[in-house]
Amino acid sequence: MQRSKQLIAVIDEPGEERDALAEAITCNGLGVFAADSVEHLPEETALIVAHARAVPRQHWSGLSHHLPTLVVSESRQDADLIKAIDIGLVDYIVHPLRHAELLRRMIRKAIELHQLAQERERDRLRLAELNESLETHLALLRMDQQSGGHIQRRLLPAHAISVNNVYFDYWFAPSLYLSGDFLDYQGFDERFSTFYFADVSGHGASSAFVTVLLKYLCNRWLHEWDGQEPERLPADWLLALNRELQGTDIGKHATLFVAVIDHHEHRLHYSLGAQLPMPFLKINGQITRLEGEGMPVGLFPDVEYPSFSLDLPEHFSLWLCSDGVLECLSGASLDERLAELECLISQSSSLEQLRDQLAFASQLISDDEAFDSDVMPDRNALPDDLTIMMVSGFGHVD
Repeated sequence: MQRSKQLIAVIDEPGEERDALAEAITCNGLGVFAADSVEHLPEETALIVAHARAVPRQHWSGLSHHLPTLVVSESRQDADLIKAIDIGLVDYIVHPLRHAELLRRMIRKAIELHQLAQERERDRLRLAELNESLETHLALLRMDQQSGGHIQRRLLPAHAISVNNVYFDYWFAPSLYLSGDFLDYQGFDERFSTFYFADVSGHGASSAFVTVLLKYLCNRWLHEWDGQEPERLPADWLLALNRELQGTDIGKHATLFVAVIDHHEHRLHYSLGAQLPMPFLKINGQITRLEGEGMPVGLFPDVEYPSFSLDLPEHFSLWLCSDGVLECLSGASLDERLAELECLISQSSSLEQLRDQLAFASQLISDDEAFDSDVMPDRNALPDDLTIMMVSGFGHVD
């Protein structure tokens, strides 16, 4: 199939010089349309070759914006040529009839560059459109994440409350809007209260969905409990939750600490699902780590979780931290960071004091995050979700 010729408009005063110029341009691949003005040019015109004398000065600017334009003249000192160059038409050739081959090469190159410029402009407009669409989708996603974060926070228990003379409080700081950390505490009756502390693998929406499932299941199981064998309740919950996560096949697992407080006997019954760091128990200023171990929940089938119990004195405090807290400490190894965290807890008598010390120890936590656990900034600096829970008793008034 023969390729159509590219049409070149030659603008000059009628006469032999214009005819000679048109003939010099005409060749294989280039067709010529001769005219004495820029008006009424064919739509398929690819480029204009305009003699400096044929175009009024006020028309050069509009001409160059309409089509790529090559200016020809018989002298470099031509006043009309200088006017065209002043406007911005820097592609010109002097004595075009003497340099016909050069003229044709310049025409082809000017057309090629114009086509490339058009392609770049189309790409720019397309990219701007895609960026606008992306920004819109990101804004919608951010709104969804923020809404999900607010809903997740509504699922958390109230801050700083006393249940059967035991005080509960926590600090909750997601790395983004949604968190894989979760906790809850509530009374069962005058004798028992339950609480748990969970860290789902990863963070973000998928991990947050697991915390919603956790909240639903634990509320249901607590409602179904008859108050018998409290020492078995934590391990039974971990066993049931392990089956649930295995059955969902979502590729998520969690570390958990589940406990029941017997307020009559001053006794703590608990079970562990690979909780790290281990809970710290503070009695009379002395810090110990709770004994026990257990496998992560949702990772392996047919896992058994052992039950543990210990007596609690009249005054104690139990501290639980997510592993994201360890990321804020300066130790080179896990043992060094655990020792640093233990030291900070030993120096803290309240949740606020521990938060302040962590904020001082780590530049990753801003003052707003340390003092207000309800703020939801864009936490790009936080490496992981940060959550701390404190349980103390028994001398608090409900």
